[in-house]
Amino acid sequence: MDNVDSARRLLVPVLALAFASCTPADEGPDTASPATPTESAATAPARSAAEVMESIRDDEWRTLDPESTVYLELPGGQVVLELAPRFAPRHVENIRALVRGGYFDEGAVGRSQDNYVAQWGPRPLMEGEEFAPEIATALPAEFEVAMNGGFTPVPDGDVYAPEAGFVDGFPVGRDPSAGVMWMAHCYGVVGVARGNDPGSGNGGGLYAVTGHSPRHLDRNLSMVGRVVSGMEHLSSLPRGTGPLGTYETPGERVPIASARMGSDVPVAERAQIELLRTDSDSFRYLIMAVRSRTEDFFVHPTDRIGLCNVRMPTRPMGGGAN
Repeated sequence: MDNVDSARRLLVPVLALAFASCTPADEGPDTASPATPTESAATAPARSAAEVMESIRDDEWRTLDPESTVYLELPGGQVVLELAPRFAPRHVENIRALVRGGYFDEGAVGRSQDNYVAQWGPRPLMEGEEFAPEIATALPAEFEVAMNGGFTPVPDGDVYAPEAGFVDGFPVGRDPSAGVMWMAHCYGVVGVARGNDPGSGNGGGLYAVTGHSPRHLDRNLSMVGRVVSGMEHLSSLPRGTGPLGTYETPGERVPIASARMGSDVPVAERAQIELLRTDSDSFRYLIMAVRSRTEDFFVHPTDRIGLCNVRMPTRPMGGGAN
């Protein structure tokens, strides 16, 4: 995948077959042990999502780890990605090297498929140019990892996995009998393009889910993160007219002005957002609140919720949840 065309070609066969400012107090994703609630989320008195959001404690929010944050500059605005080294450490490390090597600068979004994904890749290599020695051109697939870390389940089961829930802020499926977990294809999740060979991706070609949740792709691609800010700059792109939403001419492609790791961005210029910890009491209460809606609008609350229907709250640093 040495250019956008290569990245596009890598994902097409797969889909045809299947388819912030950080302070010293930053602890990274969901590393703290959750407080013991005085009552479980399942038996707590019913509250609306708005009531839960108003009661979130400051210590239940977290900041982005700058070493796992990528800033993409598109014509429409900035897209902020949170990488997930727990789920795909080798691919994440390669993405860091690609970003720091400047390979995404002057790259492009080469595909936008309606109700599905937007895909981007690095700039074309110049004649005779090769990737820096520390950059792998292909990596073994990282489709699943051993179960580890705090897990917050959704209460109604899952069609695609024995269990589903959240780890480190990412939606996951997991199989306790096999001891493995994997990131799920929910809206905003970012994965690695590849060809038919499971080990043909390297993180140069990336895609974000911009439409429905294509969960049939779970455990078939290496998942490396999610969009935490600026999703509208990907989801609103013109749809490609080529197969699977590819842009057929260079003029259709959406240029990437630059890509930077958060730790290489001055502190004052980092995204000023906080994310609700998915190992917190308030996140568990929020799941139950959006599962069983108490607002007057709802004549027939479903009392059910799927993994990809749980919204991930953010707020400006210091207060004011979104």
